Amino acid sequence: MTRLAGRHALITGAARGIGRAFAESYARGGATVAIADIDLARAQDTADSIGASAYAVNVDVTDLASIEACVAAAAAHAPIDILINNAAIFEMAPVTDLEADSYGRVFDINVKGTLFMMKAVANHMIAEARRGKIINMSSQAGRRGEALVLVYCASKAAVISATQSAALALARHGITVNAIAPGVVDTEMWDVVDAAFAQWEGRKLGEKKTLVGQDVPLGRMGRPEDIAGMAVFLGSAESDYITAQTFNVDGGNWMS
Repeated sequence: MTRLAGRHALITGAARGIGRAFAESYARGGATVAIADIDLARAQDTADSIGASAYAVNVDVTDLASIEACVAAAAAHAPIDILINNAAIFEMAPVTDLEADSYGRVFDINVKGTLFMMKAVANHMIAEARRGKIINMSSQAGRRGEALVLVYCASKAAVISATQSAALALARHGITVNAIAPGVVDTEMWDVVDAAFAQWEGRKLGEKKTLVGQDVPLGRMGRPEDIAGMAVFLGSAESDYITAQTFNVDGGNWMS
């Protein structure tokens, strides 16, 4: 499969989970991939496992200087054609127990990181006259409220809105901006989610994870590779006439 042949993609949070699945699928599709992550050692391990078409670069998406350095390092390798904003964290609490520090962490990574990665890469693409593609990671949580997940839901709703606005701003430069909204996906992050639900709902570890998988219309939690196909499509020429959209990849959990 060479749908991405000759493309150069920068993927944040790509050392593990969904981001790693994106990187592996992109490399199989013929792309060169920058594995951008705050955990440089693990990013290097991921790049090594993929092979010569991948390399590691350090980034802390909450730090604007780190974002600029990351984009500069990737651009020095080759002009950037595709950005996937995948780096994110999850924390939860009901509105009566909100904490400013938790709010700050979630919005710094999930929203600020997405916005300023878009800014840095879009400016690079414009300077290089690249008709690039930006793909942001939202969530089914951005489509609806959840009683215990106010801040995370709000952060992912903000990603959907930012995707629409950025798409309109960048259309004249030939840069498309779309988002993916996964449902429940079996990754290390969902182990964190499950533990949080165990705390707030008084459940046993693993119980929430089992229940949400059973509730998916297709009968199971998603796997990282289930999400990767949409990312490949949005990075390929097949999606050139699509922009400002958010695509659900969730086994039927949310219909819109």
